[in-house]
Amino acid sequence: MRHQISKFICAIFILLSSTLILRAQTKTEGVITDTLRIGVSGNEPFVYEGNAQGIALEIWDRIAEKKGWHCQYTSYDTVDKALIALDEKEVDLLVGPISITSERVENFKFSQPFYNSSISIISRIGNQSIWQKVKPLFSIKLLMAVGIFLIILAGVGTLLWLAERKASPEQFSHDPIKGIGTGMWLAIVTMSTTGYGDKAAVTLTGRIISGAWMIISIIFATSMVAGIASTLTINSIGATTITSLEQLSGHKAATISGSSSAQFLTKSNIKTIGANSLEDAMLKLQNKEVDAVVYDRPQLLYYLKNNKSVNEHLYISKAEYYKQGYGFAFPFDSELVYSVNRTLLALAENQEIENIVHLYIQKDE
Repeated sequence: MRHQISKFICAIFILLSSTLILRAQTKTEGVITDTLRIGVSGNEPFVYEGNAQGIALEIWDRIAEKKGWHCQYTSYDTVDKALIALDEKEVDLLVGPISITSERVENFKFSQPFYNSSISIISRIGNQSIWQKVKPLFSIKLLMAVGIFLIILAGVGTLLWLAERKASPEQFSHDPIKGIGTGMWLAIVTMSTTGYGDKAAVTLTGRIISGAWMIISIIFATSMVAGIASTLTINSIGATTITSLEQLSGHKAATISGSSSAQFLTKSNIKTIGANSLEDAMLKLQNKEVDAVVYDRPQLLYYLKNNKSVNEHLYISKAEYYKQGYGFAFPFDSELVYSVNRTLLALAENQEIENIVHLYIQKDE
């Protein structure tokens, strides 16, 4: 009898142990039997209104499909509201362009990034008067450059006059003013490669000076012309166009309230106007309530692509700031992260994520 009781106890122990091991494996592998509560927040092209499509949603749908998970979705107006809901365990995870920041990882877990983004600036292209377009030609720096050039030209003209005045008095007058003027004329003709032939060096010293000036003037003239062209090009963009973060100083910029862009602008001491959505921020820019919109680059590119009527009046800076990754957010005690990361890696290796992204966003050249 005692032997049978021992067998019975052992059988119960083995059964309980097997159950616990199975549950542990189920947790580790992220197998879900109940419906997952998914919070959704963000902007197009990562999340569309109504949760019908978007980069983040399509990537998550692939993960859920591969894992056999059932999902129930709840939308939130802002990422901040969604994170509060996640913190209060109203949802099991967040899907959307959720920036992975050092502040957020103190309270939440994140999947590996499914998209690497950055922050850029959009501003208006200003219409300028003729005076505004030529004004840079009268800047102090350009006038100083012209002054230095004239001094160099006078120096070369003087050297040519000193070298040629005795051997070629019919070309280079003994009068210093006339002689140096002729030398400067020869230097200009040589530099511009016009080659009228009315003046030419006849002495060895004069020809050495002329030859050296030819080489120097090619470099000097090219640099000067490039500088003037660059100045005019930058100015032609418009006085209201902001091409870098430094130019935002003293200006107002709109961004989405609670976004990583808002935090970035605050740390950069830029006066920030909050907006509920990217469309709201862009409307403020068009109405001249702000001077620029600062937000995640993929969303800005997507907006320009789908709003071609205003595209020609807006300029997106080439400069990119605050490189960041988008990931799925989980409560700090969630055990889904490992399983999600494994599936994300598999999707990336099969280029499924890249294919989804390129359906919505063209490669940023």
